Amino acid sequence: MDFALSSDQEALQEGIRSFCDQRLGIAQLRELESIVFDRELWNDFVEMGVFSLCLSEEAGGVGLGMAEAVLVFEELGRCLAPGPLLWTHLAAGLIEGAGAGEVVVTGLDLAGGRSGPVMIEHLASADVLLVLREKGLYRIDARALDAEGVEASLDPFTPIHRVESLPEGDQVADGATADRLRRRGAVLAAASMLGLAEASQALATEYARGREQFDRSIGSFQAVKHILADCFVRQELARAAVYAAGVLLDDPRSHEGRRSAAAAKLIAGEAAMKNARACIQVHGGMGFTWENPAHYYLKRTWILESAFGTITEQAEQIASELAEEALATSA
Repeated sequence: MDFALSSDQEALQEGIRSFCDQRLGIAQLRELESIVFDRELWNDFVEMGVFSLCLSEEAGGVGLGMAEAVLVFEELGRCLAPGPLLWTHLAAGLIEGAGAGEVVVTGLDLAGGRSGPVMIEHLASADVLLVLREKGLYRIDARALDAEGVEASLDPFTPIHRVESLPEGDQVADGATADRLRRRGAVLAAASMLGLAEASQALATEYARGREQFDRSIGSFQAVKHILADCFVRQELARAAVYAAGVLLDDPRSHEGRRSAAAAKLIAGEAAMKNARACIQVHGGMGFTWENPAHYYLKRTWILESAFGTITEQAEQIASELAEEALATSA
């Protein structure tokens, strides 16, 4: 299978990257730390078709697939784009107005059957909460929830609210759709983490080239070279896994969608986590300061790692499927 990008896909990726570089540089991100929801930025995402990307043209969308959505969310992850972009994208076609960005959707993955208090991202700016359960997808009015804001959320661009209990909500889709949406969410979260792995690797490399010790760039030291080389290898392995998952989810003939989604989330999650930590390590003592942007990548990775199945859960799912196949083959 050929995962090389077409000219149209390259143009799409370059267009999103160009916008992000101009609109979401580190300086602009620092200004957004104190803004709960930037409506102007949200409208820019609407104009670029981020939410309607996978909707059919008949439904008012762009008519592209997961292979293209992966490229878009890779770039959005790389620039730490704020807002409930992923859930609103997933809700397009299920929640009226989501594809056009008129309705802001946040979400909660409760497929594991969790109960009790829940933590919800971007609740204050959302119109709808989409709850993913094993038996289906449920719509809840976000404005009607009794929620308590968390004063200092882990990621400064991801405000969190605590809700003691959730109503059942109105069912908008069945369990099969919920399962499919969870796989798509896992792959797009993996794509965002691929972008994070790339960004932290680039930041570490740039610093290593410019920082001098003993009249030499620290990037010339063998130990630092090894760290940066490992970062690059991890991100390229993650790229292969994420791009493959996007293609396989688009292919109706493929039966590898579930496993490829789990593998993408697992590999990209490890790449983003290890690269962000390596970036802080390369920066030395200043890597732990708020002024240095390295912490942004680590914190966003922690947020995304818990979405649509953690690294551990994905590894257990893959192991369980392989064990079942081995038993079936030996029987």
